[in-house]
Amino acid sequence: MSDETKPIFLIDTNILVYSYDTTDEKKHQKAKELLEQCWQRKKTYAISAQNLAEFFVVITKKVPSPLSVEDAEKIIKDIISFTHWKVLHYDQETILQSITLYKKSKKHYWDAVIAATMIEAKITHIYTENTSDFTNFEKIIAINPMA
Repeated sequence: MSDETKPIFLIDTNILVYSYDTTDEKKHQKAKELLEQCWQRKKTYAISAQNLAEFFVVITKKVPSPLSVEDAEKIIKDIISFTHWKVLHYDQETILQSITLYKKSKKHYWDAVIAATMIEAKITHIYTENTSDFTNFEKIIAINPMA
């Protein structure tokens, strides 16, 4: 499979958090290595604007050693401006589609928003530690890089 035909993976919030949070060294190292492929321009990854918003809250408030607001802001700005990150946005149509997915899947609504955003962007793969969050969404393949 050539690079052009390999799927683009969306990076879920938990993987992005692990790449900057050193609390669990093993998970930190795996996530950091995964993201370095993007930063080194070897792979392009997708990320939802929702994932970036969640990352900001988690990395500045919910981890044992939070980053400063300024450091988190810099990371987010770097992702937004970097050529090998594809930032996905959603609109009113995505919200309606996410409600349909939510009713059908019985999963968390915010995961349905990510799934709908991915489907609209034709992104079928997601790296996430919480693969069960995405198992009931057709067309979405969840891979746990921490396994």
